[in-house]
Amino acid sequence: MPIHSYENTSRTAKAGPLTLHYHEAGPADGPALVLLHGGGPGASGWGSFAANLPHFAEHFRTLAIDQPGYGRSDLPEPDRDYFSYSARAVIALMDELAIPRAHFLGTSLGGGAAARIAVDHPERAATLLLSAPAGISLSLFSPTPSEGLRRLIEFGRTPEPTREQLRTLLTTLVHDPSRVTEALVEERFAEATEERARLGSARMAASFAKWPEGAQLWREAHRISCPVLLTWGREDRVAPLDGAFVALGAIPDARLHVFPRCGHLVHSEAAEDFQRLATAFFRH
Repeated sequence: MPIHSYENTSRTAKAGPLTLHYHEAGPADGPALVLLHGGGPGASGWGSFAANLPHFAEHFRTLAIDQPGYGRSDLPEPDRDYFSYSARAVIALMDELAIPRAHFLGTSLGGGAAARIAVDHPERAATLLLSAPAGISLSLFSPTPSEGLRRLIEFGRTPEPTREQLRTLLTTLVHDPSRVTEALVEERFAEATEERARLGSARMAASFAKWPEGAQLWREAHRISCPVLLTWGREDRVAPLDGAFVALGAIPDARLHVFPRCGHLVHSEAAEDFQRLATAFFRH
């Protein structure tokens, strides 16, 4: 099996007026799989999916994209809600790379962007795997904002956030708190407190404040025509499980898999089971 490092998978390409950074692995002539990360502090394609990339690269031409304003991609000021802005950039990147159609795996914020692609560009989406997607879920019984979102907002609004704030936030993302090690906190704190990362997150949030209707993807979920697999952690404290049932009921061809003993990051906490499930779905 090839060794996939940050350096040997790193690529950049034009995406309309932007330059996007992404990681690519797998057979160049294989079916395309696009991975779209969530929106936590210092998030990136590699930070979210490095551990999953080797598995998916065995089966697909896999691209883990740094969405606009994240990682090493350009840091624009969106001219529309972030889901729509990111979706447009991803489609432009696919055009640049001559990828007519792809499977999409989007987590949290990336799930909203993937759903927007399926709504606006149905011919480009073969299937969608949406893991606790933002915008599609709507909490029926849980208080809003959720505990995880409150921690995320607090971190973003604090002029000089602390490691303790980040540790608390990271703990809300997982079911098993032992996963939040000191090494992880240090690594993510360095990434999350970079001026560029903070500005990107602020611009993403500002786009939803300016175009709030863009965040309400659940209103358009009935327009998603491709097969959809929803995955959720039973103990998700960012996007509580009850929100999954709005998406499940609204999307015409949807199914739901719930992972026990998992929080918001099922692709990490239940990596092997998640990868097997995802691969079987994409290849069905």
